[in-house]
Amino acid sequence: MKWLSTVVLLTTLIPRCFAADKNAPPKPAQSIPELRQQLEKVLKDTHTPGTSVAIVRRDGPEWVAGLGKADVASDRAVTPETLFRIGSTSKAFASLAILMLADQGKLSLDDPVHKLAPEVWFENRWEASDPVRVVHLLEHTTGWDDMHLREYAKDAPPAMGLREALNYDHHSRVSRWRPGSRMAYCNSGPPVAAYIVEKLTNQRFEDFVEQNLFRPIGMTTATYFPPSPGAATTLYHGDGKTPYRYWNILLRPAGSINASAQDMAAYVQFYLNRGMVHGAQVIPAANMDRLEIPASTWAAKEGLRSGYGLSNYWSFHDGFVYHGHNGGVEGGLTEMAYMPDYGVGYFFSINAAQGDAFDRIGKAIRAYITSKLQKPPLPPAAPLPPNAADYAGWYEPDSPRVELSHFIERLAGLSLVRFKDDRLLISNLGGWNETFLPVAGMQFRYIPKKEPAEPVATLALLTPNEDGRFIQAGTMTTMKRIPAGLAILEIALTAFVVLSIVSILIYAPFWILGGLSKKRRRPAERAMRIWPLLAVLSLIAIVGIFILSADDVISRLGNLTAWSAAFFLATIAFAVTACASAIALRRAPIETVRRGVRRYSTLVTAALLVATAYLAYWGIIGLRTWA
Repeated sequence: MKWLSTVVLLTTLIPRCFAADKNAPPKPAQSIPELRQQLEKVLKDTHTPGTSVAIVRRDGPEWVAGLGKADVASDRAVTPETLFRIGSTSKAFASLAILMLADQGKLSLDDPVHKLAPEVWFENRWEASDPVRVVHLLEHTTGWDDMHLREYAKDAPPAMGLREALNYDHHSRVSRWRPGSRMAYCNSGPPVAAYIVEKLTNQRFEDFVEQNLFRPIGMTTATYFPPSPGAATTLYHGDGKTPYRYWNILLRPAGSINASAQDMAAYVQFYLNRGMVHGAQVIPAANMDRLEIPASTWAAKEGLRSGYGLSNYWSFHDGFVYHGHNGGVEGGLTEMAYMPDYGVGYFFSINAAQGDAFDRIGKAIRAYITSKLQKPPLPPAAPLPPNAADYAGWYEPDSPRVELSHFIERLAGLSLVRFKDDRLLISNLGGWNETFLPVAGMQFRYIPKKEPAEPVATLALLTPNEDGRFIQAGTMTTMKRIPAGLAILEIALTAFVVLSIVSILIYAPFWILGGLSKKRRRPAERAMRIWPLLAVLSLIAIVGIFILSADDVISRLGNLTAWSAAFFLATIAFAVTACASAIALRRAPIETVRRGVRRYSTLVTAALLVATAYLAYWGIIGLRTWA
């Protein structure tokens, strides 16, 4: 999802529902043995030790298995009983628990959070008119920033309670826009909802879930806490050999559950049977419907059904619509998805940080379960809305999940919206003329260039309001209209800065080599050359530190370490050297500096100062990632 996806790796409970499919869909397996062979080949090709798998029909599991190794060092095999960490797939239990209490009349989804738990700190300057409500916690519409690195890095002891965990660091819980307007994934929302469950039931959340959900559903071995030795898989880096330590997540309801393929098969069947297990209605069917349909965003209120519901989102693959949730922790990726209309769903989890394996396994499973299914019909194209032309123009993303990455997302996501031949076209760095067909009112469905068309609307032209004119594009991107002049200025300045930085790197070897010759040495120009180069090298160091720390980004940047200290110092060094470049330019004697060199130095110094001012405005200069 644009360049933001790289920055979002700063967090680990990452919903991968919109990850791009890079590999062609496999030939559908015609049997479970054939599918097993395909998955084993993926594990081998990608050096992924093992996977836990369940394919489930409404009347029961079709296949529940463990493939590969749970622990490489001991050669322990994965079995259907091996526990895997399911990451953010855990969040749905907070939503299910809240719905249970709502059925009992103990709360409402529309209750303000301050009414139920005034002791939980958050900041919302619109609280008087637009309070943070329970539904916002579960649909990620609080407007809060996602958890900060310091929160992710905390290795919380299992004995730490949820209230203490929420108090550990609350600075991320600040509404950046009106709650209930747009969606931005936030890992601290469901834990606050879980705390409300604790307060209303006088019971630890994990105990409430075990008693009222795990046991009735049939998840007999699922747990929020570290499993006993040998019961769970080890999690590995992308090489499939280097293990991660067990990470005790600070806010357990956000992503701590360990579950087996057997557990998850029962869980998927629970959804397919609309909350019924062995004839007993654990959750009313109407609540299962509510889980799947978003209600609190601007787009939802204007009739867009697809998106992120109560810890349950829509995803689209090969022309089919799925519901569910996926998740990731360091070294583990999980997906749980189902199609209630077809009565089939699946779960799988892998024990390595291997995105390629994750994508390929998901494709193979989906190809198998849909090989004999008829794709849902495509809604016919409708005329463009009469006022569609009012929405043409430039837009920038206005719903960043991670505020830290907002500075790059708003530039990389800058988009031009046009209307041509009764279609809506969006062009940006991610694609040119991405096409959407009108289907009803102000809603549009996406027509990919290669994949089958999406069968439901996923884009909506929103009614203008006091905050501006917006377009909802998919689940996680709300775009705001900006003046064309501002968009063009941003593009021009970005291009100017990038080209200047590249030119400094290209030019540097020539003047360094030239300086070896006494005849070509020009002492008066030396500082004008050295400081811009040092500034660019500092910028490269910032990017390099982030890339090199990616395998352990949480521990390396979320704590005060040599990595995080180096990142902090590199940002300071960039600002200092950029300013030193300007000082050197100003002090250089006019008569001893060649005119072309001065002009060039003026341009690149201006570019460096623009970059410094921009990064300082967004808080990157002097950033303490551990604070």
